[in-house]
Amino acid sequence: MGKKRANGEGNIRKRKDGRWEGRYTAGYDPKTGKRLTKNVLGKTRAEVKEKLKKALEDCQRLDMTRVKTYTVESWIKVWYAVYAEPRLREKTKDYYLNYINNHIIPCIGKIPLDKLATIDIQKFYNALQKNGRVQRYKHVELKDKGLSVRVVRGIHALLNNCLEQAMAERLILINPAKGCKLPKIEKKEMKILPQEKIGPYLAEAERRGLLAVYYLELTTGLRRGELLALLWTDLDMENKTISVTKQVNRIKGELIVSQPKTQNSVRTLAISQQAVGLLIEEHRKHPGNPYMFPSPKTGTMFDPDSFRHTHEKILKAICAEHIRFHDLRHTFATLSLKNGVDVKTLSSALGHYSAGFTLTTYTHATAEMKRDAADTIGSVINRAM
Repeated sequence: MGKKRANGEGNIRKRKDGRWEGRYTAGYDPKTGKRLTKNVLGKTRAEVKEKLKKALEDCQRLDMTRVKTYTVESWIKVWYAVYAEPRLREKTKDYYLNYINNHIIPCIGKIPLDKLATIDIQKFYNALQKNGRVQRYKHVELKDKGLSVRVVRGIHALLNNCLEQAMAERLILINPAKGCKLPKIEKKEMKILPQEKIGPYLAEAERRGLLAVYYLELTTGLRRGELLALLWTDLDMENKTISVTKQVNRIKGELIVSQPKTQNSVRTLAISQQAVGLLIEEHRKHPGNPYMFPSPKTGTMFDPDSFRHTHEKILKAICAEHIRFHDLRHTFATLSLKNGVDVKTLSSALGHYSAGFTLTTYTHATAEMKRDAADTIGSVINRAM
Protein backbone atom coordinates (compact mmCIF):
# COMPACT_ATOMS: atom_id res chain seq x y z
CA MET A 1 0.00 0.00 0.00
CA GLY A 2 1.34 3.42 -1.00
CA LYS A 3 2.14 5.89 1.71
CA LYS A 4 -0.61 8.48 2.13
CA ARG A 5 0.63 11.97 1.22
CA ALA A 6 0.27 14.88 3.56
CA ASN A 7 -1.76 18.00 2.71
CA GLY A 8 0.10 20.31 0.31
CA GLU A 9 2.66 17.62 -0.50
CA GLY A 10 1.32 16.96 -3.99
CA ASN A 11 1.36 13.60 -5.69
CA ILE A 12 4.60 11.72 -4.95
CA ARG A 13 5.39 8.29 -6.39
CA LYS A 14 8.35 6.07 -7.11
CA ARG A 15 9.03 5.48 -10.79
CA LYS A 16 10.13 2.26 -12.45
CA ASP A 17 13.62 3.69 -13.01
CA GLY A 18 14.06 4.00 -9.21
CA ARG A 19 13.73 7.78 -9.02
CA TRP A 20 11.02 9.60 -7.12
CA GLU A 21 8.62 11.94 -8.90
CA GLY A 22 6.39 14.67 -7.58
CA ARG A 23 3.53 16.02 -9.68
CA TYR A 24 1.63 19.20 -8.97
CA THR A 25 -0.91 21.53 -10.54
CA ALA A 26 0.83 24.66 -11.83
CA GLY A 27 -2.38 26.36 -12.94
CA TYR A 28 -5.08 26.15 -15.59
CA ASP A 29 -4.99 26.96 -19.30
CA PRO A 30 -6.96 30.24 -19.72
CA LYS A 31 -8.30 29.10 -23.13
CA THR A 32 -9.21 25.47 -22.49
CA GLY A 33 -9.51 25.39 -18.70
CA LYS A 34 -7.36 22.26 -18.63
CA ARG A 35 -5.12 21.58 -15.66
CA LEU A 36 -1.43 22.42 -16.21
CA THR A 37 0.60 19.67 -14.57
CA LYS A 38 4.33 19.84 -13.87
CA ASN A 39 6.75 17.50 -12.12
CA VAL A 40 9.97 17.39 -10.12
CA LEU A 41 12.38 14.46 -9.80
CA GLY A 42 14.78 13.27 -7.10
CA LYS A 43 16.68 10.29 -5.75
CA THR A 44 14.72 10.12 -2.49
CA ARG A 45 11.18 10.85 -1.37
CA ALA A 46 12.47 13.51 1.04
CA GLU A 47 14.34 15.30 -1.76
CA VAL A 48 11.25 15.32 -4.00
CA LYS A 49 9.07 16.50 -1.12
CA GLU A 50 11.38 19.51 -0.62
CA LYS A 51 11.47 20.27 -4.35
CA LEU A 52 7.71 19.96 -4.55
CA LYS A 53 7.28 22.41 -1.70
CA LYS A 54 9.48 24.99 -3.45
CA ALA A 55 7.71 24.42 -6.78
CA LEU A 56 4.31 24.99 -5.18
CA GLU A 57 5.59 28.19 -3.55
CA ASP A 58 6.98 29.38 -6.89
CA CYS A 59 3.59 28.72 -8.49
CA GLN A 60 2.05 31.21 -6.12
CA ARG A 61 4.63 33.83 -7.17
CA LEU A 62 4.50 33.18 -10.95
CA ASP A 63 1.77 33.46 -13.54
CA MET A 64 2.15 29.89 -14.74
CA THR A 65 -0.23 30.44 -17.67
CA ARG A 66 2.24 32.93 -19.21
CA VAL A 67 5.68 31.90 -17.92
CA LYS A 68 6.58 29.70 -20.89
CA THR A 69 5.14 32.00 -23.56
CA TYR A 70 8.04 34.44 -23.96
CA THR A 71 11.60 34.40 -25.23
CA VAL A 72 13.87 37.34 -24.39
CA GLU A 73 13.18 38.66 -27.90
CA SER A 74 9.39 38.49 -27.74
CA TRP A 75 9.24 39.93 -24.21
CA ILE A 76 11.60 42.85 -24.89
CA LYS A 77 9.52 43.79 -27.94
CA VAL A 78 6.36 43.82 -25.81
CA TRP A 79 8.11 45.75 -23.03
CA TYR A 80 9.46 48.38 -25.44
CA ALA A 81 6.12 48.93 -27.20
CA VAL A 82 3.98 49.03 -24.04
CA TYR A 83 6.21 50.39 -21.26
CA ALA A 84 9.21 52.18 -22.80
CA GLU A 85 8.39 53.83 -26.13
CA PRO A 86 5.43 55.98 -24.97
CA ARG A 87 7.67 57.65 -22.35
CA LEU A 88 10.81 58.20 -24.41
CA ARG A 89 12.10 61.25 -26.27
CA GLU A 90 12.71 60.73 -29.99
CA LYS A 91 16.49 60.66 -29.66
CA THR A 92 16.32 58.17 -26.78
CA LYS A 93 14.11 55.88 -28.89
CA ASP A 94 16.95 55.64 -31.42
CA TYR A 95 19.35 54.54 -28.68
CA TYR A 96 16.91 51.95 -27.33
CA LEU A 97 16.13 50.46 -30.74
CA ASN A 98 19.84 50.26 -31.54
CA TYR A 99 20.53 48.44 -28.27
CA ILE A 100 17.59 46.06 -28.76
CA ASN A 101 17.83 45.26 -32.48
CA ASN A 102 21.62 45.30 -32.94
CA HIS A 103 22.79 43.79 -29.67
CA ILE A 104 20.25 42.20 -27.29
CA ILE A 105 18.08 40.28 -29.77
CA PRO A 106 20.94 38.90 -31.93
CA CYS A 107 22.89 37.69 -28.87
CA ILE A 108 20.37 36.49 -26.27
CA GLY A 109 16.99 36.93 -27.97
CA LYS A 110 16.33 33.22 -28.53
CA ILE A 111 16.73 32.25 -24.85
CA PRO A 112 13.39 31.49 -23.12
CA LEU A 113 12.70 34.37 -20.73
CA ASP A 114 12.33 32.10 -17.70
CA LYS A 115 15.62 30.34 -18.54
CA LEU A 116 17.72 33.51 -18.88
CA ALA A 117 20.49 33.32 -16.27
CA THR A 118 22.93 35.84 -14.86
CA ILE A 119 25.82 34.02 -16.53
CA ASP A 120 24.13 34.38 -19.95
CA ILE A 121 23.91 38.14 -19.49
CA GLN A 122 27.45 38.41 -18.10
CA LYS A 123 28.86 36.55 -21.12
CA PHE A 124 26.82 38.88 -23.33
CA TYR A 125 28.31 41.99 -21.68
CA ASN A 126 31.82 40.54 -21.89
CA ALA A 127 31.37 39.87 -25.62
CA LEU A 128 30.08 43.40 -26.21
CA GLN A 129 33.27 44.83 -24.71
CA LYS A 130 35.45 42.64 -26.95
CA ASN A 131 33.70 42.76 -30.32
CA GLY A 132 30.25 44.28 -29.93
CA ARG A 133 30.65 47.17 -32.36
CA VAL A 134 28.40 46.83 -35.42
CA GLN A 135 30.05 47.10 -38.84
CA ARG A 136 27.74 49.64 -40.53
CA TYR A 137 29.91 50.41 -43.58
CA LYS A 138 31.90 47.65 -45.28
CA HIS A 139 34.45 50.09 -46.74
CA VAL A 140 35.29 51.55 -43.31
CA GLU A 141 37.56 49.45 -41.11
CA LEU A 142 36.68 49.45 -37.42
CA LYS A 143 39.53 50.81 -35.29
CA ASP A 144 38.03 49.42 -32.10
CA LYS A 145 35.76 46.37 -32.27
CA GLY A 146 34.54 46.61 -28.69
CA LEU A 147 31.74 48.82 -27.39
CA SER A 148 32.53 51.60 -24.94
CA VAL A 149 31.87 51.27 -21.22
CA ARG A 150 29.13 53.88 -21.54
CA VAL A 151 27.25 51.89 -24.19
CA VAL A 152 27.58 48.57 -22.32
CA ARG A 153 26.22 50.19 -19.18
CA GLY A 154 23.42 51.74 -21.23
CA ILE A 155 22.45 48.32 -22.60
CA HIS A 156 22.48 46.96 -19.05
CA ALA A 157 20.19 49.75 -17.80
CA LEU A 158 17.69 48.97 -20.55
CA LEU A 159 17.80 45.19 -20.03
CA ASN A 160 17.57 45.58 -16.27
CA ASN A 161 14.39 47.71 -16.58
CA CYS A 162 12.91 45.20 -19.01
CA LEU A 163 13.51 42.29 -16.61
CA GLU A 164 12.20 44.26 -13.63
CA GLN A 165 8.90 44.59 -15.47
CA ALA A 166 8.94 40.85 -16.21
CA MET A 167 9.22 40.26 -12.46
CA ALA A 168 6.35 42.67 -11.80
CA GLU A 169 4.21 40.66 -14.21
CA ARG A 170 5.17 37.39 -12.50
CA LEU A 171 6.95 36.03 -15.56
CA ILE A 172 10.24 35.44 -13.71
CA LEU A 173 11.08 35.06 -10.02
CA ILE A 174 14.27 37.10 -9.98
CA ASN A 175 15.98 39.62 -12.22
CA PRO A 176 19.12 37.85 -13.57
CA ALA A 177 20.69 41.16 -14.63
CA LYS A 178 21.05 42.21 -10.98
CA GLY A 179 24.02 39.94 -10.33
CA CYS A 180 26.14 41.06 -13.29
CA LYS A 181 29.51 42.78 -12.94
CA LEU A 182 29.58 45.94 -15.03
CA PRO A 183 32.70 47.53 -16.53
CA LYS A 184 33.96 50.42 -14.44
CA ILE A 185 33.50 53.93 -15.74
CA GLU A 186 36.85 55.31 -16.82
CA LYS A 187 37.34 58.91 -15.81
CA LYS A 188 38.73 60.81 -18.77
CA GLU A 189 40.63 64.02 -18.28
CA MET A 190 38.29 66.90 -18.97
CA LYS A 191 39.38 69.22 -21.77
CA ILE A 192 38.58 72.91 -21.79
CA LEU A 193 39.51 75.86 -23.97
CA PRO A 194 42.66 77.37 -22.36
CA GLN A 195 42.03 80.82 -20.95
CA GLU A 196 44.69 82.35 -23.18
CA LYS A 197 42.87 80.99 -26.25
CA ILE A 198 39.45 82.45 -25.40
CA GLY A 199 40.33 85.88 -26.85
CA PRO A 200 41.63 84.50 -30.16
CA TYR A 201 38.68 82.06 -30.32
CA LEU A 202 36.11 84.88 -30.02
CA ALA A 203 38.07 87.10 -32.41
CA GLU A 204 37.99 84.36 -35.06
CA ALA A 205 34.26 83.83 -34.40
CA GLU A 206 33.71 87.56 -34.92
CA ARG A 207 35.68 87.46 -38.17
CA ARG A 208 33.19 84.82 -39.36
CA GLY A 209 30.22 86.94 -38.26
CA LEU A 210 29.38 84.56 -35.41
CA LEU A 211 30.59 86.37 -32.30
CA ALA A 212 27.19 86.53 -30.55
CA VAL A 213 26.47 82.79 -30.57
CA TYR A 214 29.93 81.69 -29.41
CA TYR A 215 30.12 84.49 -26.82
CA LEU A 216 26.77 83.38 -25.41
CA GLU A 217 27.99 79.79 -25.26
CA LEU A 218 31.12 80.68 -23.30
CA THR A 219 29.14 82.84 -20.86
CA THR A 220 26.20 80.44 -20.27
CA GLY A 221 27.44 76.89 -20.98
CA LEU A 222 24.30 76.00 -22.94
CA ARG A 223 24.10 72.59 -24.58
CA ARG A 224 24.45 72.83 -28.37
CA GLY A 225 20.84 71.79 -28.99
CA GLU A 226 19.58 74.35 -26.47
CA LEU A 227 21.69 77.14 -27.98
CA LEU A 228 20.57 76.58 -31.57
CA ALA A 229 16.88 76.19 -30.64
CA LEU A 230 16.73 79.67 -29.09
CA LEU A 231 14.22 82.09 -30.59
CA TRP A 232 14.45 85.87 -30.54
CA THR A 233 11.40 85.87 -28.24
CA ASP A 234 13.40 83.90 -25.63
CA LEU A 235 15.39 87.05 -24.86
CA ASP A 236 14.11 89.39 -22.13
CA MET A 237 16.13 92.56 -22.76
CA GLU A 238 14.74 94.43 -19.76
CA ASN A 239 15.57 91.73 -17.21
CA LYS A 240 18.66 90.53 -19.12
CA THR A 241 17.62 86.88 -19.23
CA ILE A 242 17.07 84.12 -21.79
CA SER A 243 14.52 81.31 -21.45
CA VAL A 244 15.72 77.78 -22.19
CA THR A 245 12.62 75.72 -23.00
CA LYS A 246 13.57 73.53 -25.97
CA GLN A 247 16.39 71.80 -27.82
CA VAL A 248 17.08 70.66 -31.36
CA ASN A 249 18.54 67.30 -32.42
CA ARG A 250 19.05 65.55 -35.73
CA ILE A 251 16.93 62.40 -35.71
CA LYS A 252 16.77 60.13 -38.75
CA GLY A 253 18.13 62.93 -40.93
CA GLU A 254 15.66 65.59 -39.77
CA LEU A 255 16.04 68.44 -37.28
CA ILE A 256 13.56 67.85 -34.47
CA VAL A 257 12.76 70.44 -31.79
CA SER A 258 11.69 68.93 -28.48
CA GLN A 259 11.58 69.51 -24.73
CA PRO A 260 15.00 69.62 -23.00
CA LYS A 261 16.53 66.50 -21.42
CA THR A 262 14.97 66.93 -17.98
CA GLN A 263 12.70 69.31 -16.09
CA ASN A 264 15.83 70.86 -14.57
CA SER A 265 16.96 71.77 -18.06
CA VAL A 266 13.99 74.12 -18.46
CA ARG A 267 15.40 77.27 -16.92
CA THR A 268 15.84 81.05 -17.12
CA LEU A 269 19.44 82.27 -17.33
CA ALA A 270 20.77 85.68 -16.38
CA ILE A 271 23.12 87.10 -19.00
CA SER A 272 25.47 90.08 -19.02
CA GLN A 273 24.68 93.47 -20.52
CA GLN A 274 27.40 92.82 -23.10
CA ALA A 275 25.65 89.59 -24.12
CA VAL A 276 22.34 91.47 -24.50
CA GLY A 277 24.09 94.06 -26.68
CA LEU A 278 25.62 91.38 -28.91
CA LEU A 279 22.26 89.61 -29.29
CA ILE A 280 20.51 92.84 -30.28
CA GLU A 281 23.27 93.52 -32.82
CA GLU A 282 22.92 89.96 -34.13
CA HIS A 283 19.15 90.32 -34.54
CA ARG A 284 19.58 93.50 -36.62
CA LYS A 285 21.24 91.32 -39.28
CA HIS A 286 18.00 89.35 -39.76
CA PRO A 287 15.15 91.30 -38.08
CA GLY A 288 12.32 89.23 -39.54
CA ASN A 289 13.84 85.84 -38.59
CA PRO A 290 12.37 84.09 -35.53
CA TYR A 291 15.62 82.24 -34.74
CA MET A 292 18.16 83.90 -32.48
CA PHE A 293 21.01 82.31 -34.46
CA PRO A 294 19.80 81.33 -37.95
CA SER A 295 22.13 79.65 -40.41
CA PRO A 296 24.21 82.23 -42.32
CA LYS A 297 23.68 80.16 -45.49
CA THR A 298 20.00 79.19 -45.39
CA GLY A 299 18.39 81.55 -42.88
CA THR A 300 16.68 78.56 -41.29
CA MET A 301 17.65 76.87 -38.03
CA PHE A 302 21.43 76.46 -37.74
CA ASP A 303 22.26 72.81 -38.39
CA PRO A 304 23.99 71.33 -35.28
CA ASP A 305 26.54 69.43 -37.38
CA SER A 306 27.40 72.49 -39.47
CA PHE A 307 27.71 74.52 -36.28
CA ARG A 308 30.10 71.96 -34.82
CA HIS A 309 32.24 72.03 -37.97
CA THR A 310 32.47 75.83 -37.67
CA HIS A 311 33.74 75.40 -34.10
CA GLU A 312 36.40 73.01 -35.36
CA LYS A 313 37.47 75.46 -38.09
CA ILE A 314 37.83 78.22 -35.49
CA LEU A 315 40.09 76.00 -33.35
CA LYS A 316 42.23 75.16 -36.38
CA ALA A 317 42.49 78.82 -37.39
CA ILE A 318 43.85 79.85 -33.97
CA CYS A 319 46.14 76.78 -33.70
CA ALA A 320 44.34 75.49 -30.58
CA GLU A 321 44.23 71.85 -29.48
CA HIS A 322 41.07 70.12 -30.63
CA ILE A 323 38.23 70.07 -28.12
CA ARG A 324 34.59 69.13 -28.65
CA PHE A 325 31.98 71.87 -28.82
CA HIS A 326 30.54 70.41 -25.59
CA ASP A 327 33.88 71.22 -23.95
CA LEU A 328 33.00 74.93 -24.20
CA ARG A 329 30.28 74.10 -21.68
CA HIS A 330 32.97 72.59 -19.45
CA THR A 331 35.08 75.72 -20.01
CA PHE A 332 32.24 77.91 -18.77
CA ALA A 333 31.69 75.72 -15.69
CA THR A 334 35.38 75.49 -14.80
CA LEU A 335 35.96 79.24 -15.10
CA SER A 336 32.79 79.93 -13.09
CA LEU A 337 33.97 77.79 -10.18
CA LYS A 338 37.48 79.19 -10.28
CA ASN A 339 36.12 82.72 -10.16
CA GLY A 340 33.91 82.24 -7.14
CA VAL A 341 30.51 81.21 -8.51
CA ASP A 342 28.92 78.91 -5.92
CA VAL A 343 28.13 75.34 -6.93
CA LYS A 344 24.37 75.60 -6.42
CA THR A 345 24.10 78.64 -8.71
CA LEU A 346 26.29 76.96 -11.34
CA SER A 347 24.30 73.72 -11.14
CA SER A 348 21.09 75.64 -11.80
CA ALA A 349 22.66 77.50 -14.74
CA LEU A 350 23.85 74.25 -16.32
CA GLY A 351 20.49 72.54 -15.84
CA HIS A 352 21.95 69.74 -13.71
CA TYR A 353 19.65 67.69 -11.50
CA SER A 354 21.73 68.36 -8.38
CA ALA A 355 24.66 70.39 -7.07
CA GLY A 356 26.27 67.08 -6.09
CA PHE A 357 26.39 66.01 -9.73
CA THR A 358 28.03 69.34 -10.64
CA LEU A 359 30.63 68.88 -7.90
CA THR A 360 31.44 65.36 -9.09
CA THR A 361 31.68 66.43 -12.73
CA TYR A 362 34.02 69.35 -12.04
CA THR A 363 36.22 67.79 -9.37
CA HIS A 364 39.33 69.14 -11.12
CA ALA A 365 38.18 72.73 -10.60
CA THR A 366 37.07 72.28 -6.98
CA ALA A 367 40.39 70.58 -6.16
CA GLU A 368 42.25 73.70 -7.32
CA MET A 369 39.85 75.85 -5.31
CA LYS A 370 40.66 73.78 -2.22
CA ARG A 371 44.38 74.28 -2.79
CA ASP A 372 43.86 78.02 -3.21
CA ALA A 373 41.77 78.10 -0.03
CA ALA A 374 44.51 76.23 1.85
CA ASP A 375 47.15 78.69 0.60
CA THR A 376 44.94 81.61 1.57
CA ILE A 377 44.31 80.43 5.14
CA GLY A 378 48.00 79.52 5.43
CA SER A 379 48.96 83.07 4.49
CA VAL A 380 46.52 84.48 7.05
CA ILE A 381 47.97 82.33 9.83
CA ASN A 382 51.57 83.11 8.79
CA ARG A 383 50.90 86.82 8.98
CA ALA A 384 49.49 86.38 12.47
CA MET A 385 52.60 84.53 13.72
